[in-house]
Amino acid sequence: MEPVSVAAFTDTYLPTVNGVTYTIETWRDCWRERGGRMDVVFPGSDGYDPDDGEFPVRSVAFPFYDGFRLGVPRVPEAVRDVDLVHAHTPFALGLSGMRLARRREIPFVASYHTPTGEYADYLTSRARVESGIESLSERYERWFFDRADAVVCPSEDACEHLVSEVGVETEVTVLSNGIDVGQFVPTDAADFRRRHDLPDGPLLGYTGRHGYEKNLAEFVRAAEGLDATLVFGGDGPARDHLESLARELDVDARFLGFLPREELPAFYSALDAFVFPSPVETQGLVALEANACGTPVVGVDEGALSDTVVDGVTGYHYVRGDVGDCRDAIRRVLDERESLSESCLSRRDDLSVERAVDELATLYDRVRSKKKAGRR
Repeated sequence: MEPVSVAAFTDTYLPTVNGVTYTIETWRDCWRERGGRMDVVFPGSDGYDPDDGEFPVRSVAFPFYDGFRLGVPRVPEAVRDVDLVHAHTPFALGLSGMRLARRREIPFVASYHTPTGEYADYLTSRARVESGIESLSERYERWFFDRADAVVCPSEDACEHLVSEVGVETEVTVLSNGIDVGQFVPTDAADFRRRHDLPDGPLLGYTGRHGYEKNLAEFVRAAEGLDATLVFGGDGPARDHLESLARELDVDARFLGFLPREELPAFYSALDAFVFPSPVETQGLVALEANACGTPVVGVDEGALSDTVVDGVTGYHYVRGDVGDCRDAIRRVLDERESLSESCLSRRDDLSVERAVDELATLYDRVRSKKKAGRR
């Protein structure tokens, strides 16, 4: 039987590269390979030529978060005949998706990718105002997600936060975003090291957005005194601060900028450890990508990384804010690199996007059946 037709509404998409974009793109491609249709409605931006099934809408820059754009709420005519709406944002275009689902009385599924309250410090430096914004964000999230027929969370931690702290009462399903294990495989990284002029010796790395909320300065501080080179892929507003801090601490840090996705397997494979100090992740796809390439992860014991990283199997945790503990975890991973790499590779099948989409299809079918039963 042909999969249901889906319209995915998102406030972040190509050419911006992040975990949400990657998830939507890989789910869509996998859905198409199964003979289904998954259209994407997203904020348009200059320089991106949409593919078939991609529908950009007019957008405006979000002044408080560099690189993020808000789509003007709109439902393109081409997606109005779908069987199901899946919102990947609770904001502008997520509201458009909700409106389409209500108007046509079709199922409305929403993914919880980002705890919006965690980004309040981009709007203000005043603690009282920040606390008020976080509270308002949680009330809004509760209002939005309680209007969905089902909510998808990428980790147990995100689910627990949404249910226990935000207070969402809708059915919540934990479903890993999954990664393309056909792309993320151990790779000979010698050419990558040569092209980027990386020295011999241990490499510790991170790739992704250089946002202050990612807590990357903790990684730089932990590297002080280690005989290793830091390698950063990606970019963002915290980059200048990180470069300055590395110089101040005499840490050898190389900033490569954004890397094409086809280079990422070599990037991960070149590293002896992937260091992930971000406490705001709802899953942490880059940690899974690193593991799929055989690279263990040093992750902060906060948020989704508490579950994503398995101590002694795929890497080690450290206590947030404890630079010494982070440094010790890095040393432990370097000492056990070979055995940790083997155990990472033994878990590759569990990480696949195909398994995630199998579970997504089951969820869609269940929600559709429930919706039909409710209309009888």
